[in-house]
Amino acid sequence: MADLKALVDDLRAESDELDTLVAPLDETGWRTVTPAPGWTIAHQIGHLLWTDRVALTSITDEPAFGDLLAAAAKNPAGFVDAAAADEAGRSASELLEDWRLTRRRLHDELAGVAADRKLLWFGPPMGPASMATARLMETWAHGLDVADTLGVRRPATARLRSIAHLGVRTRDYAFAVHSLPPPTSPFRVELRAPDGSTWAWGPEDAKQRVMGSAEDFCYLVTQRRPLPSLDVVAVGDDARHWLSIAQAFAGPPGPGR
Repeated sequence: MADLKALVDDLRAESDELDTLVAPLDETGWRTVTPAPGWTIAHQIGHLLWTDRVALTSITDEPAFGDLLAAAAKNPAGFVDAAAADEAGRSASELLEDWRLTRRRLHDELAGVAADRKLLWFGPPMGPASMATARLMETWAHGLDVADTLGVRRPATARLRSIAHLGVRTRDYAFAVHSLPPPTSPFRVELRAPDGSTWAWGPEDAKQRVMGSAEDFCYLVTQRRPLPSLDVVAVGDDARHWLSIAQAFAGPPGPGR
């Protein structure tokens, strides 16, 4: 069973690291366009704020979250972008302070959720460890958009392990959102961790294999870098196909960043 406290601690650290990048920016800096089409740095933080807020709502007020689901159903293709745009319209100082307060409350609440509780979400309900992992993945990915915009190279950390784990666990989902049947054979995934050790999933004798850099694998499954530029290779037709469509995030497949 995943260590929920450790996951939430990683989420706090990832959020705080991103905070140090955006806190010194003036209003003009917050309006800088990022590699995500149509999104400024303010949109990136606004999206994280909104998603943290709705995750907090899922924990603390399930009926209110049900209302959010109903509202999202009216604009399934655009409600995420619309929410980010609404938040991005606020002043930088107001947006930053709201994100800080909201995420800290989310982290505190999430750490106390019972392990067997299922939290409502826009896809299937998930346990608290899965929720924490999903929030970590999104914070890292959108933080990468901000870092790339500012020309900052963030060091790889052990926090990537949870993101890589989510990428492996969502293999079948990636096929499903492309209306494809999932592979029937097991995969072996072996990734080189930032400290040089190996993170591995799946049986050692699996014929379908993925190998390479853990950081690059996380770039791939969050669709932040194109496969040809990454130190990630596959053996086997199913494994190669997976790498072409992999995504660790919920929602329809996209063209990547």
